[in-house]
Formats: sequence, C-alpha cells, structure tokens
Amino acid sequence: MKILPALAISLAAAATAIGAGPPAHQWEIGPIIRGKSYSVNMPLRPQPTSQGWSFEFPSNSKRDGHVHYVSFDPGSLDGAREIRVRYRVDARRGTRFVPQQFPDRPATVSLYFQRAGDNWTAKGRYAMYRWYAPSPTVQNIAPGVHEMTVRLDDPRWGAVVGGIKANDRPREFRDALANADKIGLVFGSTGGRGHGVYATGPARFELLDFRIR
Repeated sequence: MKILPALAISLAAAATAIGAGPPAHQWEIGPIIRGKSYSVNMPLRPQPTSQGWSFEFPSNSKRDGHVHYVSFDPGSLDGAREIRVRYRVDARRGTRFVPQQFPDRPATVSLYFQRAGDNWTAKGRYAMYRWYAPSPTVQNIAPGVHEMTVRLDDPRWGAVVGGIKANDRPREFRDALANADKIGLVFGSTGGRGHGVYATGPARFELLDFRIR
C-alpha cells in the first residue's frame, strides 16, 4: 500500500533533513532486476561513515566490476521542490574513471528517481517510470568535493526513453513523482547515465549530504 502523499512527504523530509539522507543500510547498490545486481562485484549496501556513506569503485578493468545505481526509497515526492547533494571523490593520482559501456566518454554521476512498479523494460507506460536529471546538472567524476542542486520542477528532466522531457509528458512526470519509490545517484556517461563506471586504480566515493526539500 502506498503511503499517503502528505505523510510520505513528511517522512522523506525528516529522513533527509540532516546529513546524507537515510542511513547506509537503507541505500541499495544496484539496480537489482529479477534478483540480479547490475552493479557487478559491488556490495548490496554502501559502508556507513561519520557523515554519510561510501563505497570503493571497482578498479583495474571492466571485468572486475562497475557501479551503476545507488538509491533509497523516499516515499512520495509530491510537493518536493529540489534535491541537494554534496559528495567527495578520493583517488590516487593518475586514476581514470571509465564508463563500462562507452569507455571513450567521460564518466559521470547524476540524479534520478523512479516510479514504483517499474518493470525495467522502458516500454509502453514504463517508458515514463524512470526520470533522469537535466543534462546541465550532470557532473564528470573527478577527485575533490562537489555539490549539485536539481530542481524537481525543471522541465528538462528526461525519461528513460531518450527525447522525452518532463514538459512533453507533464502528467506522467507528476505521477512518477507522486508514486516514487527510488531516488539516488547514477553512474555512467552521456548516452548511458546509469550504465556503470569503474576506476583504473584505487578510488572512493563518499556521500556527504543528500537533502530533499
């Protein structure tokens, strides 16, 4: 049963009011589709830290693994205005971050959310169940501390099927927000937002702050 929107908003706001959103054990590294994790050789949960959580990027080569999605269930996002994220990347000098699908492109991290009941086919109504943050908010993965803020009323949010924007399908976009059961970070590249990233040497991602307002 879905939580009533007003209650879900209050729960989501409470969970993300301070620090890196809910605790590490409520985040999932995946996606997990029909029992299979597409984040190859990654643990199911990130490791808790004093400020939030962290994970080590799979390193050396594509066959050693790659990280795709890290998400949690926020309840309904109906009425939420924006997402603010702060994170740190640590890596040995000379380490490169490589998208496993498009290794010639820069590796990126960005935001997404997902409607409950998605079957991951991106066909029919499911073509509007996953939404990815506007292209200008996508960040190349690089060492250092970084921040991103994304408005949830930005009409440039894109559906999983390329070319469909929130302003093209406003009802479906609003329905996805109201019935969300996943929100988080995706690792990949342009043209493959959540299709996975690995590093060529030891590297660590730490979430410092994740707020839904």
